[in-house]
Amino acid sequence: MMQTCPLCASPDTGVYHRENERIYLRCGHCTLVFVPAGQHLSAAEEKAVYDCHENRPDDPGYRRFLGRLFTPLVARLPPAAQGLDFGSGPGPTLSLMFEEAGHRMTIFDPFYAPDETVWQGRYDFITATEVVEHLAAPGREFERLVAHLKPGGWLGLMTKRVRSREAFAGWHYIRDPTHVAFFSESTFRWLGKRFGLHPCFPADDVVLLQKG
Repeated sequence: MMQTCPLCASPDTGVYHRENERIYLRCGHCTLVFVPAGQHLSAAEEKAVYDCHENRPDDPGYRRFLGRLFTPLVARLPPAAQGLDFGSGPGPTLSLMFEEAGHRMTIFDPFYAPDETVWQGRYDFITATEVVEHLAAPGREFERLVAHLKPGGWLGLMTKRVRSREAFAGWHYIRDPTHVAFFSESTFRWLGKRFGLHPCFPADDVVLLQKG
């Protein structure tokens, strides 16, 4: 099946997995696994799913979950750093955690905080927790994120990673209809080379990429 990769624009893609009516393609260049655009939800359908999320800033369990990214990233930041939480969702929490640690935060979300003025600035760090798997055009979004990251700044991502075709076939993560892009460690290493970022992997579902 011929379909251009939404991350690197390579035409070298083929079927990786099929499940019910959904097809998952894999790029032979950057190794992204993705759902073809014709099988994505509409914006209204996607938002309806997010409206059901019950993540709250006062939930200790949710804060512990976000701590998987927060803890290794906050240790690498200078005092009073300026950050952007990209895809902050209906109950912004990670931004509050960084503010409590003395950093200055801005949030952006296409559904819940669509303030385009955030793209007038540049940031010491940008976070995206459980966001990149939802991106229909990840190549375009990563270009934008990296462009607004200062030299030496950090891009902190949380998303579960592709391990193998066998594991993928039984993976609950692929059955969320809003999940359309699936990254492996090799995909993040490709991203690093493409955008001049240096990746490290402090947890199974966390990657920190520092801009050179």
